[in-house]
Amino acid sequence: MNPHPPRCHLSTLRSSHPTPSLHAAPPHTHTHTHTHTHTASAPSARWSSAASGQVSVDDVDLSCLGRRLRRPPILNGPMHPRPLVALLDGRDCTVEMPILKDVATVAFCDAQSTQEIHEKVLNEAVAALLYHTITLSRDDLEKFKGLRVIVRIGSGFDNVDIKAAAELGIAVCNVPAASVEETADTSLCLILNLYRRVTWLHQALREGTRASSVEQIREVASGAARIRGETLGIIGLGRVGQAVALRAKAFGFGVIFYDPYLPDGVERSLGLQRMATLQDLLIHSDCVSLHCSLNEHNHHLINDFTIKQMRQGAFLVNTSRGGLVDEKALAQALKEARIRGAALDVHETEPFSFSAGPLKDAPNLICTPHTSWYSEQASVEAREEAAREVRRAITGRIPDSLKNCVNKDYLMAASQWPSMEAATVHPELNGAAYRFPPGLINVAAAGGLPGAGGGVESMVTGTLAHGIAPVSHPPHAPSPKTEADRDNPSDQ
Repeated sequence: MNPHPPRCHLSTLRSSHPTPSLHAAPPHTHTHTHTHTHTASAPSARWSSAASGQVSVDDVDLSCLGRRLRRPPILNGPMHPRPLVALLDGRDCTVEMPILKDVATVAFCDAQSTQEIHEKVLNEAVAALLYHTITLSRDDLEKFKGLRVIVRIGSGFDNVDIKAAAELGIAVCNVPAASVEETADTSLCLILNLYRRVTWLHQALREGTRASSVEQIREVASGAARIRGETLGIIGLGRVGQAVALRAKAFGFGVIFYDPYLPDGVERSLGLQRMATLQDLLIHSDCVSLHCSLNEHNHHLINDFTIKQMRQGAFLVNTSRGGLVDEKALAQALKEARIRGAALDVHETEPFSFSAGPLKDAPNLICTPHTSWYSEQASVEAREEAAREVRRAITGRIPDSLKNCVNKDYLMAASQWPSMEAATVHPELNGAAYRFPPGLINVAAAGGLPGAGGGVESMVTGTLAHGIAPVSHPPHAPSPKTEADRDNPSDQ
């Protein structure tokens, strides 16, 4: 083994062992070279850093960060090392780095559980970015010793226990708007597929079916239906629900919706019909499309009981969250033709496979692998906004400086937060004021630092001046309730 590992950028951190090995890779490459290992079988742990220049893993010392459950403020400035920000379930930080490189060190873990996250991240990360492929329960959150903010790259946040996070002093944020168009377009695509049976017709041709006569065409296209005049029922009229409604009207659907959290009058501005109860919507819909968040109140919203309230032969579409649908009940309804067809982009167990689970033998079913949120444009927009939210957390005050904090109400009620009020925030935090050592003041006294004098410590007030532009934070509106955030692109 080479006793002198190459100096390199930090790459990601990943391990499924208590004391994982560290593998460093040269900048801008995914080729991994062993530097030093504790166990021969340990999986590679890779780092990716936003800091300029080349540094070794051992050069990064973040020991000054707090390690208590009562979360300390984020230390940021010339007298402190850059805080550590970790992308938990991904390994590409190229979008985030330009936004965070002057205020933080960025690492990625490429983990599917906290057991795979390196101890350095668990001990020292102050901010975490994540997609939908990792879940953070209370037990998982308690493993992070210095974490102050979690930002979900997407709108859904049901994979994070936001109440437990608040009790631990951790703010949870999301990016609610980046994938609205993609999710709405995918939803309508699935609806059209169910009505016009494009997917099944394509598959029939792939399997060698011939349609050379009218009778053969009639047979292979059996079940295709006219769209104009049909009634689309939307459950949850958030951003995505509204976008789907506008698209569906253009195709000739009559659109109704059920949303107990939406203020009165919105239906009039959009030309929609509001249903007073979920049962009313199910009874009157030819196709039901789900666009609500998943929470403790609506798990298995579509179950055997509610399916029996739907019209005989109705369609079902879900691009929100898999837990909204009882897949066992859906499979039975498809086999009995109580539901004519279903299209699911999200599933109770992900990643989804037709080889197992209750849906493996279900007929008239279209499934996609939780991709309705994705386009290159939406992905970049979501990542950029998530990185900006982390930057606001580092350079501002949590939770006031955050734009999309989904557990602010819980945070403000938690006992940890009195220590974060302006009266008790240490003056050296976040660029408000920094105390420089006498030697530095002497050097600068001739020209620059206000009040600098021979060998006497001076206090420099004002905005941090190491490349961070002054940021003006607008007043933060009250965060929506969990139940009200219904625009969950499946990024999700």
